[in-house]
Amino acid sequence: MEPRTVGVEEELLLIDPETREAAPRAPQVLAAGSAELDQELFRHQVEVQTQPTADLDDLRRQLLRSRRLAAEAAGAADLWTAAVGTSPLGGEPVFTREDRYLDMSERYGEVARPEGTCGMHVHVAIDSPEEGVVVLDGLVPWLPALLAISANSPYHEGSDTRHASWRSQVWSRWPSAGPTERFGSLERYREVSRLLIASGAARDDGMLYFDARLSADHPTVEVRVADVCTDPDDAVLVAALVRALVTHVAAGADRTGRADRAATDPPADLWRVELVRAAQWRAARYGLAERLLDPCTAEPVPARDVLRALVATVREELEAAGDLDRVEDGVARVLAAGGAPRQRAAYERAGGSLAAVVDDLVARTNIAWRD
Repeated sequence: MEPRTVGVEEELLLIDPETREAAPRAPQVLAAGSAELDQELFRHQVEVQTQPTADLDDLRRQLLRSRRLAAEAAGAADLWTAAVGTSPLGGEPVFTREDRYLDMSERYGEVARPEGTCGMHVHVAIDSPEEGVVVLDGLVPWLPALLAISANSPYHEGSDTRHASWRSQVWSRWPSAGPTERFGSLERYREVSRLLIASGAARDDGMLYFDARLSADHPTVEVRVADVCTDPDDAVLVAALVRALVTHVAAGADRTGRADRAATDPPADLWRVELVRAAQWRAARYGLAERLLDPCTAEPVPARDVLRALVATVREELEAAGDLDRVEDGVARVLAAGGAPRQRAAYERAGGSLAAVVDDLVARTNIAWRD
């Protein structure tokens, strides 16, 4: 079987080189750049995206190309770009002057104002919406591990948040955001979505900010839990694991009765939303530096053990796609130093300078395509 196609959307921060703060000048950047760049809710962000591909080497090339296009357009407006979940030195949020975004500001008030966080969304192809809901239900226990791998936002508006992913905490203020329980069927997924929109918690399908959802515009499952990763190889790692999990869960019927695989899969009835929220909080607070909740027991265990279990669960899918070596190397890399620890290391090297953290983020965001 051919590997499923995968695509990535990244939200990048625009930085003023003089202040190192977020710069609300996306209109100038979009005017100077490619049609492949897109606007976001706030003017200090731009979005880039890849095309669907089954080849992770091609995915990486596309990520580098899109980051180059964004950096060159930003440079034409005398700005920098950085792949980071929150702005270390803040900046005044300015809404994009577009009817949908202005309506969101009016409806949700202060919930909307302090946003401007930058995430990464991974799309993986599915055969049908029915299969997609099966996948969403099976992904639930593993989403905190994906957040922990990507955690890349310890500093926000001049402060140390003491979290590895503060972006995820800010984002959770939206009334439709965060983890979900198992839906059980496409009909139930659609009914829950309808009721959320009817309640006002979401204004439309695009505002169903679940950590994983059916894409409104593509035949994909869209996993939205991750911080944007400064290192493009970390982004590819997350994409590889998401694809392997989607493939694994979708093939679940084929594993019925196979004890060697069933033993690695979380119990279907364990993960109430309260436990998922607790697991998400631990991942956001500590990243990979402490304990995560075991997907099979919900008990705290070392993060290394959770990642080992994740790779073991999807080993067959990784091998079939030719991704196993890449993922094993990537897991070792993020366990040694992921996004949040690298920001903290830059802060310590510079004697406590958040401006130096921003400089390091800008350099690491763009060094790969420059090389």
